[in-house]
This record gives sequence, structure tokens and C-alpha cells, in this order.
Amino acid sequence: MPFWGLQKQLGIDVDSWLVRQSMPQPYGQAAVCHAFEREWVECGHGLGQTRARRECQLEYEDFMECMNRTKLAKRLRTILEQRDRMIKEGKYTPPDHHMGKEEPRP
Repeated sequence: MPFWGLQKQLGIDVDSWLVRQSMPQPYGQAAVCHAFEREWVECGHGLGQTRARRECQLEYEDFMECMNRTKLAKRLRTILEQRDRMIKEGKYTPPDHHMGKEEPRP
């Protein structure tokens, strides 16, 4: 608890700027990654930066995956590479509607 509540006196909330998903959201709904961010913040609360980086690594990785979707993008890239490889080898033929050859519409 701070001795002098400057944020409260000025009417600003710096904490909400630091924590992205916890800010007030439009229509009063929680943000997509709010749960992951909350777990990460609760894990690191009171530990200190160095210790929190070590002990809360899993929560941080989950939060970053929710925000950036890097693992998902890598997985999709791998699937598309495998599909292209199978097409090249002749083991897979994509449907016509995936190749842009649709039936003419009336």
C-alpha cells in the first residue's frame, strides 16, 4: 500500500495501462486473453521480477501464445507444407473447390 496515493488523487489508473487485457473493455465483456493474463499476474504477484520470470514461465508462455498465436501459426505452416509435399508426390488431390474450380452458378 503506497504512502501517498498519487494515482487515486489524479484520477488515473496506470495499472490498467500496464496490464493490457484488464482494461475496461467495450460492451463490458472480458478480453479474449484476460484469463491467461490474470493467471500470469497472480503467479508473479509479490515474487519480484527475477524470481517471477523463472517460476511463472509457463503462465507467461500461455499468455503470449494467446496474444500472438505463434505456435498456432507454426502448426498451420507445417500442415500446409505437408499438404503441398503430398500434392507434389501425387498422394493427395485437393477438391476442386480448394483449387478455385467451382461449378458455375446460375
